Amino acid sequence: MKLLRVGPVGSERPALLDQDGILRDLSGLITDVDGALLADDSALSRVRAAAVSGELAVLDAEGLRIGAPVGRIGKVVGIGLNYFGHAAEVGAEPPAEPILFLKAADTVAGPDDTVLIPRGSVKTDWEAELGVVIGATARYLASAAEGLAHVGGYVLVNDVSEREFQTERGGTWDKGKNCETFTPLGPWLVTADEIPDPQVLDVKLWVNGELKQDGTTADQIFPVGEVVRYLSQFMTLYPGDVIVTGTPAGVAMGHPQPKPYLRAGDVVELEIGNLGRQRQEFKGA
Repeated sequence: MKLLRVGPVGSERPALLDQDGILRDLSGLITDVDGALLADDSALSRVRAAAVSGELAVLDAEGLRIGAPVGRIGKVVGIGLNYFGHAAEVGAEPPAEPILFLKAADTVAGPDDTVLIPRGSVKTDWEAELGVVIGATARYLASAAEGLAHVGGYVLVNDVSEREFQTERGGTWDKGKNCETFTPLGPWLVTADEIPDPQVLDVKLWVNGELKQDGTTADQIFPVGEVVRYLSQFMTLYPGDVIVTGTPAGVAMGHPQPKPYLRAGDVVELEIGNLGRQRQEFKGA
């Protein structure tokens, strides 16, 4: 299923994109698309049955904002340098263990919302990524297979990053990862049953119409199941938590000088196959 949240910021309602590409209202059936829904097999079954029956009301998509497809997110966990190609382009050795950082849930935005370039920023960068949404509480998992079994769904993410803040201002990466609007999600969440193998997905991103990233999740150093297993050794993952699994080669930081960091007025578009497409205009904060 493709699950969405639509409407004004803070007032989104749950929706579904059916197999014919028609937007359907779920607000009479569930209260939100969130961890509680993903952890409730009976509720998901009711949604599937309603989608097949055709009983769900049609929503007029014209002019309707698409919000982030997951509500009430507890935490967003990032994985750094998780593609062989990206590690090579920035001159880093592939890490022996996953590199972790946290993004605040309040950085999450809709897939087509405006992204704000922080004041004083000169190195705002793009990162098209596969996002993993947890569907069952995960702690101390024993295998990558168990990791995959705890995934509730997948989303497209732009892990926007400010590289000077991230690497040149001391401390941890979090400074360059937690600026306002720096985690656009969506347009929809695809339930895990529709993505049997998350390691065969194409990841693409364009800046002002020019293709910058053209990768595949097959290039991940640590695949999705292993990432979930690994994280569960250090923190408890709850339904609705989001893992941002790294970006392929082609970010601005990996380009030769002068590096094409984002400026106000730039337009970024990205897509991952069945997970849909995003479009953001960048403006000054």
